[in-house]
Amino acid sequence: MKRPRHRERPPLRIRFRRTRGRLLRRLFYAFLTLIATLCAAAVVAYHLTAVPEPHPETVTQSTVFLDAHGAYLGRRGPVDRQDVPLSTVPRHVQDAVIAAENRSFRTDSGVSPKAITRAALATLTGGDSQGGSTITQQYVKNALLSPEHSLSRKAREALIAIKLDRTRGKDEILEGYLNTVYFGRGAAGIQSAARNYFGVDAKSLTVAQGAALASIVNIPSYYEKAGSDPKVTAKLERRWEWVLDAMAASGSITVKQRVEARFPAFRFYPPGETDGQRQYLIDVAAKEAADRLGITEDQLASGGYSVTTTFDLGLQDSAAQLVQNRPGGKGGVRVHTAVVAMVPGDGAVRLLYGGSDYARQPFNDAVSGAVEAGTALDPFREVGRRAGEPLRGLLKTAAPTPLNLASAYATVAADGRYATPYTVARITREGRTVYRARPEVRRVLGEKEALMAGARSGAGPLPVAIRADSAKAQTEAEAKTEAKVFATDGAGGGITRRTVWTTGYDRQLALNVALFADRTAGGKGKKSTTAPAQLPNDPPPTEFARTAAAGIWKAAILGQRH
Repeated sequence: MKRPRHRERPPLRIRFRRTRGRLLRRLFYAFLTLIATLCAAAVVAYHLTAVPEPHPETVTQSTVFLDAHGAYLGRRGPVDRQDVPLSTVPRHVQDAVIAAENRSFRTDSGVSPKAITRAALATLTGGDSQGGSTITQQYVKNALLSPEHSLSRKAREALIAIKLDRTRGKDEILEGYLNTVYFGRGAAGIQSAARNYFGVDAKSLTVAQGAALASIVNIPSYYEKAGSDPKVTAKLERRWEWVLDAMAASGSITVKQRVEARFPAFRFYPPGETDGQRQYLIDVAAKEAADRLGITEDQLASGGYSVTTTFDLGLQDSAAQLVQNRPGGKGGVRVHTAVVAMVPGDGAVRLLYGGSDYARQPFNDAVSGAVEAGTALDPFREVGRRAGEPLRGLLKTAAPTPLNLASAYATVAADGRYATPYTVARITREGRTVYRARPEVRRVLGEKEALMAGARSGAGPLPVAIRADSAKAQTEAEAKTEAKVFATDGAGGGITRRTVWTTGYDRQLALNVALFADRTAGGKGKKSTTAPAQLPNDPPPTEFARTAAAGIWKAAILGQRH
């Protein structure tokens, strides 16, 4: 029998040619199935993905303190951030951020496919993390998601960004971004950044300042030294130019605005000693504000309040310059200076100098320091029996605080009407006033008694004759600055001076400067305490106090004129 012949298999090349069409169709169907599966998965993931609530730390806001003219004093709170509505952020500032971070923001879908691909490749290859996200994605990353770097988190970020873009307006997204993005110098959000870098509110930012802040967002931890580090400043200026060029090219600013723009001056960083001095003011105002609102100081600090105080920051800085130059004592003696200025008949405290260095002495001498009165209360002795409270109680105190003594002389200046001292004028939150001060005034001395006390003090308004004799003075205000009479009292005399009180007042202001000294007491193994000490005689304490008071008075009067 003959064996059957096996058919020879055709070569692979021929077989592939014969089945190529079928394989391509199968691959095509498989590809369509994969695409459909991915699209279905994306649709399901999109519908199952919810836009999360912002992290608690991005909701927490600090409370800021302003002086009576709106100048920034400082803040309290765990995060330096305050929300502002987008309507208060100038359009040129919004456009600057868009030019720097995401020029297609107004028209894109919330994501950048190129940026997502670049970030995914960097993650897969172990390379450096890549930026380039849209403003919407940055907002999602900063405020809504954890900071981890992974493909799943990046995919979730993109889904949330798309959903956010479809469910919320561009302005709402931009507002959230501007209120949460980090600008360096500890500032989160455009409002805090404007204050930290330029000492103004966001609504007051110029084109040049807005472009500078927009340029900083790229590397905030590096650019925060702008203004104090020449290398950093030069690099930021180049990026600032690039942002302005983009704004001009898009029509966000005019050619004239671009040409006239000058690189702005920055507040020095890190902050200097004057910022630390202001903590005395914030301490007092924070306690009063919390009491007025019926909350704790911690709740106030994280509540996003804006506290307008009664202080005059310009006058405060002038006083600090005048009194900080006094040399200290020797042999362990420390010399203290406290200054208080307030409005008679109202109680608003304009000046409160409680120490030269908050970092070394957080104790406020002006509010809490007990200073031996000596002869400073003598003008009230004969009328004290007929005085009402709290003046009567004050006159029984051998060592009043500078604030209390200033309020006593302010009572005389107001013809016997005592005004409770206060430091908080108004508190707002989210643009709504939640507290407004109402002066607490009551009569504690008759007009005759107030006149007698004033005459005995010799520190009241200038006599008409003195004003007339001031030939150089062109106005009443100039006469006050040139010839103001101050009364100097205290405890001890000559080289045994223990305290010096220098006082002056008129119907607009009552000013008190107090000098006293102490030294550390207690031997080895004993708890250290302080005991009163004699004031050093170089420079003479009475002369120094009068000179300081005259300088502060002049600054106050000139400030009223301007």
